[in-house]
Amino acid sequence: MPPGHLPREVFQACPTERRPWGRPRTRWRDSVSQLAWERLGVPPGRAGGSVWGLLALLLIVLEWTRPGLPSPLRPICDLRVLNHFIKEARDAEVVMKSCREGCSLSESVTVPQTRVEFDVWENKTALEQAQDVQSGLWLLQQALSSLRTSVTNTALHSHIDNSIRNLLSINAVLRSLNIQEYTPPASTAGLEGTWRVSSATDLLQIHVNFLRGKVRLLLLDAQACQQDVS
Repeated sequence: MPPGHLPREVFQACPTERRPWGRPRTRWRDSVSQLAWERLGVPPGRAGGSVWGLLALLLIVLEWTRPGLPSPLRPICDLRVLNHFIKEARDAEVVMKSCREGCSLSESVTVPQTRVEFDVWENKTALEQAQDVQSGLWLLQQALSSLRTSVTNTALHSHIDNSIRNLLSINAVLRSLNIQEYTPPASTAGLEGTWRVSSATDLLQIHVNFLRGKVRLLLLDAQACQQDVS
């Protein structure tokens, strides 16, 4: 066999040291880090601390919502995901309050009302509660997109983009709870429980309050989570 052929090199190879017993150790963080890089674009080494658990849950949501895959076996009922989104929404609000130039809305936008009347909320069916939340998430997504095009302050762009991505992730969580997908209306004119704001600070405050209020209530009372607990 001529030199350079792989079988001959393998046959003539002489190991210089002993191979350790068993396969190379793989940590679960290594797997999450690799998937986060492939699916979310998070470079290896950038995540740390409490972010690992969040990344793992988001990856589960993304895998379950990919086209062509079977329905999820278990719902996403862990509120740590929502708590992280609320924290990032607060961060965006703080940055907006400190902004002095290039951080205003060019026109007023329609937003959901965040006040929760518990008697009215509890008398609604699960479908009505879900549609109320989904409608609010859609309105916030449209309003934040308008804010993104109006703002010229580059420091705010990443916060607004992150808030929009988080709203889409919340919709993915709702789908994991077998909640019927929402069909947005052609216009916001006929929507109940809405009002208009012209301040960017008010918009981001409404964003925080909506996540803390109606979204949290919906996840806490979701039937899929109650069945999962029992």
